[in-house]
Amino acid sequence: MSRPSPSQFLGIMASAVLMLSGCTGNASESKSAPTTASQPSVKPNVGGSAGAATAERVAPDGSFAEWRDRFRVKALASGISARTFDRAFQGVRLNRKVVELDNRQPEFSRAIWQYLDSAVSNTRVSTGRAKARAMSSALRSIQSKYRVDFPAVLAIWGLESGFGANFGSIKVIESLATLAYDGRRKEFGEEQLLAALRILEAGDITPGRMVGSWAGAMGHTQFIPTSFLRFAVDHTGDGRRDIWAPDAVDALASTANYLAHFGWVFGAPAAVEVRLPGGFDYALASQSIRKSVSEWRAIGIQAVSGGLIESEGVSIIVPGGARGPAFAVYPNFRVIKRYNNATSYALAVARLAARISGDGPIKGSWPRDDRALSRTEKQELQRRLTAMGYDTQGVDGIIGPNSRDAVRAFQKARGMVPDGYVSGRVLQAVRAAGG
Repeated sequence: MSRPSPSQFLGIMASAVLMLSGCTGNASESKSAPTTASQPSVKPNVGGSAGAATAERVAPDGSFAEWRDRFRVKALASGISARTFDRAFQGVRLNRKVVELDNRQPEFSRAIWQYLDSAVSNTRVSTGRAKARAMSSALRSIQSKYRVDFPAVLAIWGLESGFGANFGSIKVIESLATLAYDGRRKEFGEEQLLAALRILEAGDITPGRMVGSWAGAMGHTQFIPTSFLRFAVDHTGDGRRDIWAPDAVDALASTANYLAHFGWVFGAPAAVEVRLPGGFDYALASQSIRKSVSEWRAIGIQAVSGGLIESEGVSIIVPGGARGPAFAVYPNFRVIKRYNNATSYALAVARLAARISGDGPIKGSWPRDDRALSRTEKQELQRRLTAMGYDTQGVDGIIGPNSRDAVRAFQKARGMVPDGYVSGRVLQAVRAAGG
């Protein structure tokens, strides 16, 4: 799909949430979806002041008013009524906090196990199970209609807003208007703002109730406006697609509709913890390599608990490197990544859904004595590897396929396990090698 996924806007505008060492930041996996509650918190760039950046970029309110008047002409020409526009923009001003948040760049990262500790905490699991019991009838109805396993929908709800505890309180029109006027991607901001006005025009929500994150992701499961227009549904039958309602039914049905559209396979897993055979070729541990379960079994891969459901298009991933647990990820894993393209997020959804369904914790241990690299350290690693002849195809602090291939080549040459995992240990080895 050419349009962004439900919360891609927040992911694009806040790339900070993707800086999770060893699990995101793939050059070919730029964030394509969530969001606030779903990702670990990040710190401002230690190299500069967010406040200073805001002071440099924010123009006087008079200029914002001029932009608003020009945008009003565009909106009315696109079919938005003057009444809807004027109601939506009543009291809307340039929101300097939104610009400050948009300007923030990440420096520090969290290791994937730290992220999963929070995302799939015992509290979140128990809350998810309680929601499954309390909303059993509605969830079964949604599952029956869209053929999407309801634990996956609950898991997305849990990660996106803490099961509705926090889906943002900023007026969406104000946040999007600010980003459209002074954001890093103004055209995209205007597109979302126009879509938000169309939602108001349709009467699904009032301007006062249309609240969300600073980047315009809305409701229980953090849909951006264009995704709302395409995938939001009125499951309750009250005539409104209300993804902000206390009962969350429309939001959950809309999420199921989204997943169904991108090919969710009912009854199939998203990720299964596996045991790798001795001598496993870690070059095979890549989401770009897809085999049938039978083919993986043939080289000795087994489920840690139970068995592996037969399927085509299954990949093996080792998000914590060779010293961490391994997972077989199924086509449903890639469907989750249409919602949010971070591997860490998809694994968190898969694991939270499994835990809500009654599964136990991950049995493998993470390399907790290692650490994630900061963005500056990732750039250093790329520079050093490239200087040693292991070309990372750029120095941007984003660990994508090219950087992982360079790390694998370095590890293989030094007699290390070539898992391509980027960590403090790898950087230390590269430094020691004189890179």
